[in-house]
Amino acid sequence: MADYDFRPGGSLKLKGGVADGGIVKKKKKSKSKSKLDDVKERDRERVKELMLSEDIGSTPGSASGSNRASPSPSNGNERKTDAERRFEEAQRRRLLGKVGRIAHKTHKDRVNEFNAKLELLSEHHDIPKVGPG
Repeated sequence: MADYDFRPGGSLKLKGGVADGGIVKKKKKSKSKSKLDDVKERDRERVKELMLSEDIGSTPGSASGSNRASPSPSNGNERKTDAERRFEEAQRRRLLGKVGRIAHKTHKDRVNEFNAKLELLSEHHDIPKVGPG
């Protein structure tokens, strides 16, 4: 029983309190934009670039001197295979079609379309009520 006779008094002593320079939690920064906004912005930028490249390609004999500094679009196409050219053309057409659809819809149309989509879903996807009544 002599082993159990020693009982230290007082509270438990913890190492490294905040006053001693121990753990200091950092504040988290809030993100101002969601991932969805970033994706939409990237799509818009790609569309702008495609529109600009089409405008440049439609005027082959421009009088500006800056045309010499930039590589001509035909140099990049010489190295591509037929399949790569067809793929890029199809991708460009798809992107332009997507932009056209987005540009013609108003917010009200988008909300109505979303509500119709939600109504088509089964009740399995509904949020269950919690609590009495």
